[in-house]
Amino acid sequence: MRRFLDFLFLCVIVVVSSSCNIDEEITTSMPPKIILDSETGIYTTKTGREIVISPTFESADDATYSWIMNGRLLGTSPSLSFMREVVGEYYIVLTVKTNAGSDSEEILIEVLDLEIPTVTIAGRSNITIATGSEVELVATVRKTELPTSFHWSVNGEEVSQELTYTFKSDAVGSYTISATASNEDGEHSDSVIVEVVAPENMPFVWDFERKAYHTVVGRKLLLSASTTSHLGDDVTYSWSVNESGTTADSANFVFVAESAGEYHITASAKTQRGNNEVAISHDLTVTVYEEGAFYRPTSSTSKADWNKVYEYTPAPGQFINELKTGGFDGTQTTMEAAIAYAEKRMSEVDREGNPYPNWVSLGGFGGYIVVGFDHSIDNSGDYDLGILGNSFSGSSEPGIVWVMQDENGNGLPDDTWYELAGSETGKASTIQNYEVTYYRPAGAKMSVQWEDNLGNRGEIDYLKQFHQQEYYYPLWIEEDSYTLRGTCLEPRNYDASGNGSYWVNAEYDWGYADNFSPIDRLSGSGNAEATTEAEAEANANHFKISNVIDFECQQINLAFIDFVKVQVGVNTKCGWLGEVSTEVFGFYDYNLKK
Repeated sequence: MRRFLDFLFLCVIVVVSSSCNIDEEITTSMPPKIILDSETGIYTTKTGREIVISPTFESADDATYSWIMNGRLLGTSPSLSFMREVVGEYYIVLTVKTNAGSDSEEILIEVLDLEIPTVTIAGRSNITIATGSEVELVATVRKTELPTSFHWSVNGEEVSQELTYTFKSDAVGSYTISATASNEDGEHSDSVIVEVVAPENMPFVWDFERKAYHTVVGRKLLLSASTTSHLGDDVTYSWSVNESGTTADSANFVFVAESAGEYHITASAKTQRGNNEVAISHDLTVTVYEEGAFYRPTSSTSKADWNKVYEYTPAPGQFINELKTGGFDGTQTTMEAAIAYAEKRMSEVDREGNPYPNWVSLGGFGGYIVVGFDHSIDNSGDYDLGILGNSFSGSSEPGIVWVMQDENGNGLPDDTWYELAGSETGKASTIQNYEVTYYRPAGAKMSVQWEDNLGNRGEIDYLKQFHQQEYYYPLWIEEDSYTLRGTCLEPRNYDASGNGSYWVNAEYDWGYADNFSPIDRLSGSGNAEATTEAEAEANANHFKISNVIDFECQQINLAFIDFVKVQVGVNTKCGWLGEVSTEVFGFYDYNLKK
């Protein structure tokens, strides 16, 4: 009986003990838990905009909260209001605590730039037109991921929603014409002022780039105005040399002297503006030197390679200002720095110290580079000059080659440029004296607008899938527009795929830099047989000084030359690959390598 009672007593203890444990599980609080309102823990906002992060919490009665970024407390509330003016990634740790425990989550807030659709009007300078005449304005809008609206307004009144607008007025006055684009991130406008005047009040401009010129005995020199405006058809011109009465009724004058000396030329132009005659006169000086007066013979120390870059003025292009493959570092904000960049690129060496030049891009049409040598390069009648490019089969980006003799002996390329004829010289499809004006974009990462002297317009496309520099417009060009001139070849690029995925830049027969020529990529010269991009680095085209021509495309004789210029010779682009752009690696006197 005693044992039975003891057994019952133990059972009671076990039951009571078990019921206490059950009761403890029921009454103990759970630790808090954070449930973010973003599955990834990543939040996105834009500069200057507030974002509110509002998680939900479980078991968070009487909880405390902390939001910590880089060791600094941002807030102690269940939600966080966050705003930054600087683009970047911001990591924040949220912690919630109660007596029963704590929970933490790390979140990422990505602050992005506003996508405001920047607008550029080509030219953007003030324009003067006569009453009743027209001016066409073209705007470019930087593309964004957001729906964008666009309109033109004249003195505040909306007039069009097309990107091209033609303005005309019969009333004299000043008109502010604005192009405006807007989206949910904001708006941007660009404006131009058009002055409308009576025809008799139109400005008359006929200016020359310089007043002093020089040439060589027996060699033709073309004197032509660099800037003209509103000349009309009723302008008469006159030229006189040394007050001798020699005249020419033309806007241009071809000067040639049979003896050395200094010649004084008076150039005049006049026209009628209403009842008034408007006249402009310029006094010019031409100094004439003897042929060969400043020839620099080779010596035992003469080097075949170029020794100095004098100018580097590319057109806008995808590799201009580019920090990676382009090799810029953002400090090229002066011509001196740009020249130093080009010299460094073309002077690079490999690990063993052997020459291993890198390419210099010349951008779109007209972009150029000028180099000199430590001696004069002789005209041998055969190939005299080598220029390194990176052409290969299906990838020719032709550069026109120009040469200059140091006619005045000052060691600078300030004399007359003469073109070296190529296979396209004289063809109807080749344009001499072609000009393209490029306009600085109003904002970063925008295409660059251009217009030529034939009335055509276009853009150097900004290729954000390949390059991220803010501007294709050279940083060292101070002006808001600049004009490049030269010879323009008919483009030979084409879409071989039919869907824009595969482009071919076909070669020209001979006479151009960076061209897969079957003739002037001489057998035996470095990398001449390269047929693919992988093989194509630094292969040379070769040139004959005896192919030199003047401004009339007539062959002339230069016994030697001192300076060489390469200028991009086509104005075209290849879809997603962008503009066709000549690249150069270096220059050499082939006479010293034969």
